[in-house]
Amino acid sequence: MNLGNCPRCGKLYAKNLRDMCPVCIKEVDKQYELCAEYLRKNKGCTIHELSEATEVPMKQITRFIREGRISILNHPNMALACESCGTPIREGNLCMECRHRISRDFREVQKADQSRSASEGTYNTYSIDKQRE
Repeated sequence: MNLGNCPRCGKLYAKNLRDMCPVCIKEVDKQYELCAEYLRKNKGCTIHELSEATEVPMKQITRFIREGRISILNHPNMALACESCGTPIREGNLCMECRHRISRDFREVQKADQSRSASEGTYNTYSIDKQRE
């Protein structure tokens, strides 16, 4: 049996697919049900309102959304925060501006590496030494 400590409460538990102890699994499932029920009745709420009404932490609600357990498609006032700048977004982890910035920065680093390699004249050369008998 594979044992581990629950990341939520720290208790020792037998590892499972959810990576939490049974007590925390029940608690998270209860939180999910509270959120789902509230959302059925209040389609226009925000994540802040949902958190306040259900007393479920915003971090957990965000996790539900990212896991796909809660869909924000039918909830026009709900949005996630960009993980880089905090701008409200409807999908993914980053807003378009941060995606473009990261892509641009990555391309610049690649160009710098390529030009540095070319200026250093680094070549891969191989030689075969034959021994004579």
